[in-house]
Amino acid sequence: MSRILVIGGGAAGLLAAGTAAGRGHEVLLAERNDRPARKVMITGKGRCNLTNDVSDVKEFISNVPVNGRFLYSSVSSFGPPDIMRLMERCGVPLKVERGGRVFPQSDKAVDIVDALVRFDRTAGVRFFKGRAVGFECSDGKITQTVFEDGAKIAADAFILAVGGKSYPLTGSSGDGYPLAASLGHHIIEPRPALVPFVLDGSDFLGMQGLSLKNIAIHIKDTSGKTVYSDFGEMLFTHFGVSGPVILSASVALNDIGKRKYYLAVDLKPALSEEKLDARLVREFDANPAKTLSTVMSALLPRSMIPVVLRRAGVSGTEKCAETSRLLRSSLVRTMKSLDFTVTGTRDFNEAIITSGGVDVRQIDPKTMQSKLCDNLYFAGEIIDVAAYTGGFNLQIAFSTGFAAGNCV
Repeated sequence: MSRILVIGGGAAGLLAAGTAAGRGHEVLLAERNDRPARKVMITGKGRCNLTNDVSDVKEFISNVPVNGRFLYSSVSSFGPPDIMRLMERCGVPLKVERGGRVFPQSDKAVDIVDALVRFDRTAGVRFFKGRAVGFECSDGKITQTVFEDGAKIAADAFILAVGGKSYPLTGSSGDGYPLAASLGHHIIEPRPALVPFVLDGSDFLGMQGLSLKNIAIHIKDTSGKTVYSDFGEMLFTHFGVSGPVILSASVALNDIGKRKYYLAVDLKPALSEEKLDARLVREFDANPAKTLSTVMSALLPRSMIPVVLRRAGVSGTEKCAETSRLLRSSLVRTMKSLDFTVTGTRDFNEAIITSGGVDVRQIDPKTMQSKLCDNLYFAGEIIDVAAYTGGFNLQIAFSTGFAAGNCV
């Protein structure tokens, strides 16, 4: 039996600790907060979207734009069906919602956290509060972890699962990067991911609070090439845009802020330009004496109408009977591509996850063992992997945590 020290009590650390203890090891788990998994408590707006109900590994990996191939082995060994079975065994019934998103039936994230803690305690994991600040090494191996209060804990192997930098108020403040770097690991620059966009201009301010469903977005670079597309929901805010399609786009485009991008919103993706024009003709013919601004309420949310009319070069006071084909064409083009300039993203305080971290080339993808330090393993958000919304990122934490705990 070996002594294992798991540093970090989030989703990855809890799964790693319970798995290692279940294999007969003596496991200690160090967590800097009074309670473990604080970040899990706020995921899915407090409901905890713990995974996505996809059984095919290739489909899962297709939702991981940052180093997805690195995860083939760990997701194959412990994927969505496995964490779902574990939660059910721990007494948490689950449900599957739109897009394969998996939640506890109670809609309470605390039920998932409590189940993970029970999983660990039942396996014999010992918890203690502590913030790791350094390692002591001998002959290329870690011998002890040094904590902020001066305490030192020796172990045979160490699992570093302290998370990234997103939502720092939960304790996820990037502690693991200097720890890993002190042992020679290359750290890919951490950046906010699954994070809202900041837009140039002021048109979005008049639409603040407006939520759009069933829209399509296309993000283009300066050459006009479409580099990302998605369909779903988005939200206008006081700084720009947010919502599922925007958050996912922020993961796919890892150089936003360094390069300029343009967001084009298709407000009527189900209609071609020809069909949308025909719809306008019907509305205008049925209301010849009404103004455009009045009739457009049948097609667009009220707060969006002034923006679309202005972008189309229309005052809105024109009578429908007086509307020219050229004017209709301008309205159609605007509704099919309402464009904005993206100047950057919000910061780590609003990011759901961190992209960047320990370079995956220095980690064995089957075991999560460091290639530089034989008795060090990584798990969770500290690794440079990042996925779209929908439960994929928490599953990555579980999969890498299981791999580390099973192979330590």
